[in-house]
Amino acid sequence: MKNLFQPEALEEIKQRMQKLQPNSARLWGKMEVAQMLAHCSAAMEVAVGEKHPPRMFIGRIIGPFLRSRFTNEKPFGKNTPTDKSFLVIDQRNFEKEKAKLLELIDKFSKGGPEKVTLYPHSFFGKLSPVEWSAGMYKHLDHHFRQFGV
Repeated sequence: MKNLFQPEALEEIKQRMQKLQPNSARLWGKMEVAQMLAHCSAAMEVAVGEKHPPRMFIGRIIGPFLRSRFTNEKPFGKNTPTDKSFLVIDQRNFEKEKAKLLELIDKFSKGGPEKVTLYPHSFFGKLSPVEWSAGMYKHLDHHFRQFGV
């Protein structure tokens, strides 16, 4: 599985992100492109340890059994559920959100495994740094595919 600690996967994600435009149309879902970038930043803030959402009750029960879905090769399906704290419904500035996400991606990848959060994922629970990195790649890939890049 690709992950954000791999230079070629990191470069791929950055190149795809550069193809996004303020008017990029979604292929599914409800978010506009700037909202999607803000949503991805919220997830990255968790991965770098800036935010610590509480564990979800259902995640405590079934999260460990589904953990491989976060890190395996199979892409996330369209309209996959998300934690309510990651929903972005207000209008956002595209350039600002794009710059913020790029900064967080760089912080995560340059920090390496030793700088990944030690807090558990809100649904999947305790993850290794490589699992976080693969999951963050997979999450970005999902949303970039949502907008055709």
